Amino acid sequence: MITVTEMRSRLREAIKVSGITQVELARRLGMHPTSVNKYMKEDVFPSLEVFAAICEILDVSADDILGLK
Repeated sequence: MITVTEMRSRLREAIKVSGITQVELARRLGMHPTSVNKYMKEDVFPSLEVFAAICEILDVSADDILGLK
C-alpha cells in the first residue's frame, strides 16, 4: 500500500519532469504560485479537485501518482 508521503513524492516528481514551471502551473490552475510551491516544498497534498486538474495539465495518470498501477 502506498503512503501519503510516497504520493506527495510522486506528484512532486511529475511536476518537476513536466517542464512546466510552478508559476505556469499555478496560472493554469487559477491559484497563487505560493500554493503550488507548498506542494513542492512542504508536506502538503492538494485537494482532490486540484489534484485531478494537475494530473490533467501534466498529462499524467492519477493512478500512477496514487500507486494504483
